[in-house]
Amino acid sequence: MLSFNQSIFHPAIFFLTGIPGLETSHIWISIPFCCLYAIAISGNAMILFVIITEPSLHEPMYYFLSMLSFTDLGLCLSTLVTMLGIFWFNAREISFDACLGQMFFIHGFTFMESSVLLVMAFDRFIAICNPLRYAMILTNSRIIKMGFAIVIRGTTALVPLLLLLKHLSFCHSHMLHHSYCFHPDVMKLSCTDARINSAFGLAIVISTAGLDSVLILLSYVLIIHSVLDIASTEERKKAFGTCISHISAVAIFYIPMISLSLVHRFGKHAPPFVHTLIANVYLLIPPVMNPIIYSVKTKQIRKAVIKLFLSKPV
Repeated sequence: MLSFNQSIFHPAIFFLTGIPGLETSHIWISIPFCCLYAIAISGNAMILFVIITEPSLHEPMYYFLSMLSFTDLGLCLSTLVTMLGIFWFNAREISFDACLGQMFFIHGFTFMESSVLLVMAFDRFIAICNPLRYAMILTNSRIIKMGFAIVIRGTTALVPLLLLLKHLSFCHSHMLHHSYCFHPDVMKLSCTDARINSAFGLAIVISTAGLDSVLILLSYVLIIHSVLDIASTEERKKAFGTCISHISAVAIFYIPMISLSLVHRFGKHAPPFVHTLIANVYLLIPPVMNPIIYSVKTKQIRKAVIKLFLSKPV
């Protein structure tokens, strides 16, 4: 009887889900996923390497880009084992504590990436609206403090959220809808009142990603206002050109996040593969696309990458 009660409050395992209806084709489906993971990991590692090793890239803008690559690497590695484990070995079981740990890293890196995108918007705002004070405002010590603040902000709010989750009872299905543990997905399996968990989770999202998106929008309103005051059309194009990469990164991060949130809250009758597709896009597309965007659109990064590949060993 004791073991039964323990299984109610702390289930031994959850069951992850691959692609519903295509279980027999998981080996073949794993090929594009492996390619995406390889592109994401190698691309972000390359961005980090060139920024660390190239002295000309030791500037605030590229320090923030290295933070973005770090969070993207974290997101990839947080889901790599469970996702490929399902596709290759049909290893769908995950313990309750392991599930909590994976949630901590997935949501933590997600909130950190949102914060990094915000400080990158602040960087563009200072560079365009107050260029003469750029070096004075974004000193190395302030950038380091921003980095610590991003990590602390992204992790501290998750601790009470996961502790609240441990107090829920799970006495029905333990079948999750994704190939990784996602807080709303786990919370839906509870057979006890989870309104506090839901409200607290929503408050965290609003105070992190929600607030960040509003501040990013505000920064671009101010940037556009400043750029429109520039008389030269050529200078306007140049100013807007420095923002294209960041705007693209913001779009590919927030659009899948909003889509997944809407599907979880209002898409109860949507086909199962819709949940799976959006969930995988939400975590894989930003890490895959960000290195490509910045390598193509940022001249200094592109030159450093070309130099890396063309350099001959002595």
